[in-house]
Amino acid sequence: MTASHLCSRWLFLRLLGVVYLIAFASLTVQITGLVGERGILPAGQFLDSARSMAGADAYRLLPTVFWLGASDAALGAVVWAGAGLALLLVFGVAPLVTLPLLWLLYLSLSIAGQDFLSFQWDALLLEAGFLAILWAPGGWLPRRFQRRPSELARWLLVFLLFKLIFLSGITKLASGDPTWRTLTALDFHFQTQPLPPWAAWYAHQLSDGMHRAATLGMFLMELVAPLLLLAPARLRRLRIAAVTAIILLQLGIAATGNYGFFNLLTIVLCIPVLDDRLLGRVVRVRLEARGDEAEPRRALVLIVAPVLLGLSVLSFVREIAYTVPGGRGMRYFPGFVEGIVEAVAPFRSINGYGLFRVMTTKRPELVIEGSDDGTEWKEYEFRYKPGLVEREPGFVAPFHPRLDWQMWFAALDPVGSYGWLNSLGGHLRAGTPEVVSLLGRNPFPDAPPRFLRLVRYDYRFSTPDERRRTGAWWVRQRLE
Repeated sequence: MTASHLCSRWLFLRLLGVVYLIAFASLTVQITGLVGERGILPAGQFLDSARSMAGADAYRLLPTVFWLGASDAALGAVVWAGAGLALLLVFGVAPLVTLPLLWLLYLSLSIAGQDFLSFQWDALLLEAGFLAILWAPGGWLPRRFQRRPSELARWLLVFLLFKLIFLSGITKLASGDPTWRTLTALDFHFQTQPLPPWAAWYAHQLSDGMHRAATLGMFLMELVAPLLLLAPARLRRLRIAAVTAIILLQLGIAATGNYGFFNLLTIVLCIPVLDDRLLGRVVRVRLEARGDEAEPRRALVLIVAPVLLGLSVLSFVREIAYTVPGGRGMRYFPGFVEGIVEAVAPFRSINGYGLFRVMTTKRPELVIEGSDDGTEWKEYEFRYKPGLVEREPGFVAPFHPRLDWQMWFAALDPVGSYGWLNSLGGHLRAGTPEVVSLLGRNPFPDAPPRFLRLVRYDYRFSTPDERRRTGAWWVRQRLE
């Protein structure tokens, strides 16, 4: 007899609601400064430009409710509506209504957010949220007696977890990056990742041998554990072992980095793997199955699920082919298949993944300085990214400071980030409150500066001896 997953579904949907709540709530204090009417990349201007270039096709390429209006009020309404719907999902209210609306609103924000909402966990939330619609129960209020969850829909979520973790490992090898192949990546990672907390400083000080052992363990967790997720039901202990390994990996990443809600969402995706024999000991809810899903819903899942699984497999294969250096792998990816993947790409709900497939071995940082006379320069401070070397790096996850994260990418490629960097500079010179509020201390509280410049530094963690002598967490050298 098939194991029950009523408790699994109950817990998964409520924790997915928590992730959605974090994602929407963290945007309430950022969205207008990022893409509002007086933001760095105004969403309204972006959509107008897209429509002028693509015509009616822009609506297909950029499916978003903000075609109806992208004012600050509209952005705020969508963010707060999303937070409210997420709360309803947390309490199990009308999941078949809240889940599609949450997906639609977050898709709309991810498109309007442009560079600032283009992270892999944004895509992962959209894909998980979309698949969850097929697994959700009917009804307006939580009930003790429920129809049996769809096994096919559950396996779509399990495959998503498999795809996420396995791709994270295989793309590191497929990229040809020497630091992963020689197990030296962690010699660099802790100090070169986007927003390292203080714990990363201590992890960086560990011996080279411990770094290599941890890297090897990571590969085992990312390449072997996902395969065990697909073990048959009679080998459920292998599935439990796989989930345990994945959760331990995510906790280790969360303990040494700030990756928004990514680690939490990945752990939430482990729940559909587990059956009620295990979760029933933890989740004290009284749920009983009464019959299978209604025939129309069951027929819909039987039609849609295989299509989604096929598309997910294509995105899986494409991501590996795309990662091979020089694009050589894409030569074996048929053009018509690429066309299928591109056709569903605007909905951002069938994705490939692969964090840190190429390790960054240096840490450039952009520091913004202002001046009233062109002689004396004062440094703008960000709340979370490295700046003053004496300031202790802190934990901020699951909150995601999106401008701070983008400054990390901008330091690696200032030319590629010129558009929004130039806009950021213009707003700082104008003293735009919505944008200035995204930063930390403003060195020009009375009036904005006449001049701005970007200074590029090389940052590295201080050694234990340097920190004892100076109290500094970082050592920086001015480059240009």
